[in-house]
Amino acid sequence: MNTSTPAPTRAPGPSGAPTGRAPAPDLARGVMLLAIAFAHAPLFVTDAGRGPGLANEITSFFHMVFVNNHARPLFAFLFGYSLVQLLNRRLARGDEWVSARKLLRRRGWWLVAIGFAHVVLLVPIDILATYGLAAVLLVGLLRRSDRALLWIAGLVMVPATIMVGGAMGFPLSQGIPTFAKGSIATDGAGFGELLSGRVTSWPVTLAVGLLMVVPGVLIGMWAGRRGYLDEPERHRSFLVRAAVITTALSVAGSVPAALLQAGWWTHPSGAALWPASFAQPLTGYAGGIGMAAIVALVAIRAARGRFRTAVEALGQRSMTFYLFQSVAFLLVFSPYGLWLEDDLGLAAATGVGAATWLVSLLIAELMRRAGHRGPAEILLRRLAYRTRQDVSGPR
Repeated sequence: MNTSTPAPTRAPGPSGAPTGRAPAPDLARGVMLLAIAFAHAPLFVTDAGRGPGLANEITSFFHMVFVNNHARPLFAFLFGYSLVQLLNRRLARGDEWVSARKLLRRRGWWLVAIGFAHVVLLVPIDILATYGLAAVLLVGLLRRSDRALLWIAGLVMVPATIMVGGAMGFPLSQGIPTFAKGSIATDGAGFGELLSGRVTSWPVTLAVGLLMVVPGVLIGMWAGRRGYLDEPERHRSFLVRAAVITTALSVAGSVPAALLQAGWWTHPSGAALWPASFAQPLTGYAGGIGMAAIVALVAIRAARGRFRTAVEALGQRSMTFYLFQSVAFLLVFSPYGLWLEDDLGLAAATGVGAATWLVSLLIAELMRRAGHRGPAEILLRRLAYRTRQDVSGPR
């Protein structure tokens, strides 16, 4: 071991003492929640074009380059990374592979159940069930070789890119923003009608979402084996190269689609539109990796101030505040709250997403100071872990 390499700095607990957690994964999850808030909030409005045209165009470009190419891929990468972390903790406690695998699968099934409840009770967009099913199906690959993980990830990227690129290209070819096709605004529908539509479409949405996230989850598993986020100091040079290359690739691949989405590139030929539509989701996987690498580098360099500590606290409670976002968006956009779905456009809805994240940040920091874990995280542990020792053990 190289004694000149500094040990990874651990995140502080409520009293300021180290908790034993590497800060980079939590910091990345906190940033990820901002990207998810940006991605989901505009889906609650009936007309994304409402409001100042230039502001909406700029926001649309920002969404395609930053949000679409980072939010879901980053979440998938971090979820795969966390599977390795959970497995390593169980093995370090003396569990055998079979019992650890059963635990991860049981945890995945409970995520599916919580995700289904999320869809039924709150909103029709959910990623918890998608990642829970991914854990159930992919946990066996944790014992496969690195080459197997990367080959499977590459193979699944092909149909995933075709599916997402096609879904994006058809509305863009008709001059329709992808936000309009993806809107989940109630549009005056009653609860019974909304519930019926959610339940019947959920299996299809789950299958489509699974296909989209599998490559990112597998790449995250590969990265987790190397501890890139747990010990970023040891991998600084690799992380710099990864951040530069993957971010450049992601931006280059998303700019053509962003120009189309913003309306700044009009009447493209089919030979130009379809490659642009397929390039965006393909390079999005690189964007997720690049964002994770950037956050890991920030974890090395940035001083531990109040803001960073709050972002890490948010990341430690990411499941709780992912669900909190759904509640907040319902209160702002739906007829059961302020009913602003007909009044706000893309730029304003994105602002609501940012405000929701800032409120989450404040609440998470208050919870950290009070020594409270996230209630959703506590629920999942109690459901998935069978013994009191498991529930109270290290996270």
